[in-house]
Amino acid sequence: MLHRYLDLLEKWNAAYNLTAVRGRAAMEVEHILDSLAIVPHVTEGPVLDVGTGGGLPGMVLAIARPELSYVLVDSNGKKTRFLKQAVHELGLRNVEVQQARIEELELAAAPALVVSRAFASLPDMVDGCRALLARGARLLAMKGVRPDDEIAALPADVKVTQVLALTVPHLGKERHLVCIEPCREGAMPPTTTE
Repeated sequence: MLHRYLDLLEKWNAAYNLTAVRGRAAMEVEHILDSLAIVPHVTEGPVLDVGTGGGLPGMVLAIARPELSYVLVDSNGKKTRFLKQAVHELGLRNVEVQQARIEELELAAAPALVVSRAFASLPDMVDGCRALLARGARLLAMKGVRPDDEIAALPADVKVTQVLALTVPHLGKERHLVCIEPCREGAMPPTTTE
């Protein structure tokens, strides 16, 4: 099914510029394999993909982990139209698509995980997702080079529980997953582990 999703992404990308990555081989590595790198860390749902763009990583996760439910959110209408069409054509019953800004999002159930890929700086992500974190969600932020400056700039009411180096086959670039939780009362300010 990942190949069918990639077929749709490639077709729509030619007309609507959903992603800057061109060519099927590059899309397979930079989009599909990159998104698959976090599958072992997506352990519970519902999962909210913030700033999903063309469905990355949310669509890939929904195909790889179909037992979980997903909400894919983007403020761009052409991207959400593509996602709704892809969900329909792929017959994905575990995916809901919403066109909204994160601050205006209305969810039926609080997500267990909020995932994002190249969405914003960590402090901006935490700020935008503050209401979700307050409801107990954990944030999994996909980053390139280890973002130590962004981690240092995080507010004291959240903590970084892990910074994991990800291995993406054939990529040749650094990838990291930053795991963030709200601090419980009396918890230490943000710390990191490798």
